[in-house]
Amino acid sequence: MAAFSFKLVSLAAGRLCRPGLAPLRALSCAAARRQLHRPEGSGALTGKVDRFGGVTVNLADIGLPADISESSFSNLLRDSLARWRAEGKVAVWLHVPISLSRCAAAAAAHGFTFHHAKQERAVLALWLGEGESRLPGFATHQVGVAGAVVDESNGNVLVVQDKNKTKNAWKFPGGLSDPGENIGATAVREVFEETGVHSEFRSLLSVRQQHNHPGAFGMSDMYIICRLSPLSYHINFCTQECLRCEWLPLAELAATSQTTPITARVARLLLHGLEHGFDSIDLAMEELPAVYSGMFYQLYHRQLPPPQKPSL
Repeated sequence: MAAFSFKLVSLAAGRLCRPGLAPLRALSCAAARRQLHRPEGSGALTGKVDRFGGVTVNLADIGLPADISESSFSNLLRDSLARWRAEGKVAVWLHVPISLSRCAAAAAAHGFTFHHAKQERAVLALWLGEGESRLPGFATHQVGVAGAVVDESNGNVLVVQDKNKTKNAWKFPGGLSDPGENIGATAVREVFEETGVHSEFRSLLSVRQQHNHPGAFGMSDMYIICRLSPLSYHINFCTQECLRCEWLPLAELAATSQTTPITARVARLLLHGLEHGFDSIDLAMEELPAVYSGMFYQLYHRQLPPPQKPSL
């Protein structure tokens, strides 16, 4: 049926564009071309339905004309919303590439609001269900990770002073975790990038939570410090990021005023671990299978004692 309709439209376009119909040619040919370029399923956009009853439409993937006008897209969206409401869909997620940003204005006229933006696209959302919107908000946290590289043979720890800070305080090397990067991998990577020292992940030591962080666009910030063991000891620090880099005795770092409160606190924690065993302070990582996704996640917790064998 779709092929038959397409053939009729094509024949009509040919008749409308004949020289003998010159007075109507410009308007009619343009209308025919617009009809030919409308997505399959005339008057409706196509999308993927999720398990929550929402529809996701990616405008970069559905074959819209590159020069589609704001009004033409608005008409398509209006018809699509009517269909989705009739089908009982609860929400629409609209992915708009930057090349079609004019479509965002058309979507706003139908009640869509910005949810988030990421590099080459913006994501708009519209709640169609009953009552107030139950759509999840966008991620509001950044994750910073630092690595405390401890040389257990002499009690030294690797520390740096940032170059572009108003106060040159000793701190553990670290930085922001990349999307999809495990905490331990971030710590190892950041330590190497800043100091040139290779290391391996041992445990998680502490988590700091801070809200309205001025360095995170006013979002919340999670700052995690990991314990690492050195695999090399030669320092070749990044002069663009660091002013100084040294191996300092943990006892000195815990007592000096030239550090931050969290660094001094973790230094005392590490001293306790050196004296009583790191199993008294470590939050070790264990990888476990996720129930629903078939993937794996990392769980950090104090190690449990081995199960006792039943007495005979």
